[in-house]
Amino acid sequence: MEPKKILIITYYWPPAGGPGVQRWLKFAKYLPEFGWKPVIYTPENPSYPLLDESLMKDVPKDLEIVKTKIWEPYQLAEKLNKSNKKFKAGQFDVGKNQSWKSKLSIWVRGNFFIPDARVFWVKPSVKFLEQYLKENQIEVVVTSGPPHSLHLIGLHLKKKLPNLKWIADFRDPWTEISYYKHLKLTKSSDQKHRQLESEVFKNADIALATSYTDAENFRKNGANALCITNGFDESDSNTQTLKFSNTPTKFTLSYIGVLEQLRNPENLWKALNDLVTENEEFAEKFTLKFAGRIDDKILNSIEHSNLKNHILNLGYLSHDKAIEEMQTSEILLITNFPNDSSKGIIPGKIFEYLATGKQIISFGPKDADVSKILNETQAGKHFSYDDSGKIKEFILEKFTLWKDGNLSENTQNIEQFSRKNLTKKLAEIL
Repeated sequence: MEPKKILIITYYWPPAGGPGVQRWLKFAKYLPEFGWKPVIYTPENPSYPLLDESLMKDVPKDLEIVKTKIWEPYQLAEKLNKSNKKFKAGQFDVGKNQSWKSKLSIWVRGNFFIPDARVFWVKPSVKFLEQYLKENQIEVVVTSGPPHSLHLIGLHLKKKLPNLKWIADFRDPWTEISYYKHLKLTKSSDQKHRQLESEVFKNADIALATSYTDAENFRKNGANALCITNGFDESDSNTQTLKFSNTPTKFTLSYIGVLEQLRNPENLWKALNDLVTENEEFAEKFTLKFAGRIDDKILNSIEHSNLKNHILNLGYLSHDKAIEEMQTSEILLITNFPNDSSKGIIPGKIFEYLATGKQIISFGPKDADVSKILNETQAGKHFSYDDSGKIKEFILEKFTLWKDGNLSENTQNIEQFSRKNLTKKLAEIL
């Protein structure tokens, strides 16, 4: 029996780095086992904020990849202000860190490029894909956002080809994402964003969310929404927990990934600063490790504290190397935006954290979906950005267990988050 074809429209594809690329890379890897043949549609000349050649190994050799050219205004924006490079990764300066150039750039980004700066790829893609879909008997189209402009490709194709099945996959929310309120939108721009989002929700056959709360919010806004979280890939040898013959000489708390100002756990830095100041034994053994891209202003602040001699900053690493650094840590840090509207964001790296069996310390709004996962898997503890004393207690408890050789790895119920099991769930929905 011939497999059914599914066209996946995604901006992020290897050699792009970061978590955005991995969701549909892994789905494409496992879908053939469940009777579906994926075809990838992606830009020929994208402007990626991060590159990671190691992800190329997960691209199936027989996978059909279709590419067309895209025009993006980022080169112009970067000439205006070098910090505009952050926009590619959904980052920008906030509060007192904003210069007038940053404010202007954010205003232009929010009001001139709706929903985002990849919107110029929509019309040429619709024109190309309308013909391609007819000629290649594609049964289902998936649009993966952000960038949410890709959902407009799906919306226009659905209107032109009403029988086409369309899944709009939201790796992050659109108007509910935390930085949306920082975009300095005019009233008319805000209305345009919300109108387009509503059209996508109402016209897509299914809106996929990566968290339980997001799926619930999408349904409230008229979407036929379901949740498939991100996960970890069992076939990656590096995701198997390494066993060390000797106890590591340093008690290491690590942050792996991109950390911007809107997710900065200042109360954690204060707790750690207090611990290295007050506890001589902790100060002797403690290392704060960063592997990824940490905002310069966050790093500068930490380097001007008593933590300065405890920092190990490895910079951006390939996916494989990043997983190795997770495994050589005792506590893994994950952060989310602080406001209640971000309860549904489940950062993708939490699942690779879970696969290592290490303890996780998480920051974000109270009653977040991440907290639910940590409780269910017994993998760590979630704190709000208002917590202080409890953080020190948690870290000291883990430090004492580690020092005595009793910091065990006892996560449970994590199989549900394997990429293969999640792809099986997707295939059942299809």
